[in-house]
Formats: sequence, structure tokens, C-alpha cells
Amino acid sequence: MGGAAAGELASNIFAETTLEVFSKTRGQSEQETFELVQRAFAWTNERILNHVKENPHHQGMGCTAELVAFSDESFVLGHMGDSRTYRFRTGQLKQLTQDHSLVQNQVDQGLITPAEAKNHPMRNVILRALGVKESLALDVLRGKTLSGDLFLLCSDGLTDMVDDTLIEEVLSSTIVLPQKVEKLIELANSAGGYDNITVVLSEVV
Repeated sequence: MGGAAAGELASNIFAETTLEVFSKTRGQSEQETFELVQRAFAWTNERILNHVKENPHHQGMGCTAELVAFSDESFVLGHMGDSRTYRFRTGQLKQLTQDHSLVQNQVDQGLITPAEAKNHPMRNVILRALGVKESLALDVLRGKTLSGDLFLLCSDGLTDMVDDTLIEEVLSSTIVLPQKVEKLIELANSAGGYDNITVVLSEVV
């Protein structure tokens, strides 16, 4: 967000910071993993804010962020913005995160329906993002993993274009993981491809 170049830079800062945090130590326990996820978001937030101080022309830059880390038979999920993380288990797709967006707030309050939210003119207005405020309002979820679980991390460039039922069809198919990613991106592009499409799939084996 905040323009293509600055938004892409913020995303890169998040990716690089996360790699740095997890390369030093990989959490052995769920609690250690939880702390590493929090650290990745906190350091990224601080670095983006410092970058903007030194580069005022990038004022307003930031990024949405999804991070899933695994430990033993559990996962820790950090979430901020309107990108999403889903879990696909025994043929069913479940959205684990809740959008930090204006229209999601309106859905929660019963002011509009989920169907109306899909085409709402203000659906891209997000309420939380990395690099915007010094205080960090981060959602962190924990849960147990089962063999065969698929975790889908994606931007709204996918979910705005492709229905959950179609995503389920692709994830339940017998093609290999990289082909599933390519198929999802292909479907989003075929439906219009109006936004950047990010898709990451991770399988528990």
C-alpha cells in the first residue's frame, strides 16, 4: 500500500526481517514460536517507520502481512490487514483470519451482507497494516496441525476474484502443490486479475 514502489519495499522489509528472525533460531516450543512471530512483526513495523523518517517521500507506505510458523504439531499465525490465511482440512476450506477492513467491520455490525461486501466500493480500505502506527495491533492465532493440512496464505487479489468453492476444488485436486498455486493464480487472472495476486501453499506432512 502507499504506492507500488513503497508498498513493495514494505513487503520486502517484512519478508527479509522474518527470514532474519527465524534464521537465528527456529522456535522449538509453541511459546518460542509465538514469540518469534511477534518479533518478526514488531521489528518490521519499527524498520518501516524508521525508513519513512529517513525517506519522507515514502510517507504512507506499509503492507498487509501473513505469517505461519510451525512447531511440533502446532502452528502460530500472525495476521495484519486484509490478506488472508486459510486451512484446508479433510476437504473443507476454513478462513482462519478476519479482515482488518472497513467493510468487514460493517459486515460484523450487520450493516451489509458478506455478498454486498464483495463488491463494495470501499472494500480496499484497510484499518490495520504494518508500518503505519508505532503501536502494533496484531492478531496471533494458535492451533494444532494434522498430517495433510494445507495452509493457504493469499492476498485479496485471489479472494476478490475466486470463490471459496472454486478454491476448494483446486486444493482437493490431485495435482502437486506448485501446480495448485499456478492454477489459483490462473483462475484469478481469468476472472479479471484486477489486483496483485499472491498465493502461498504449505502442506503438513
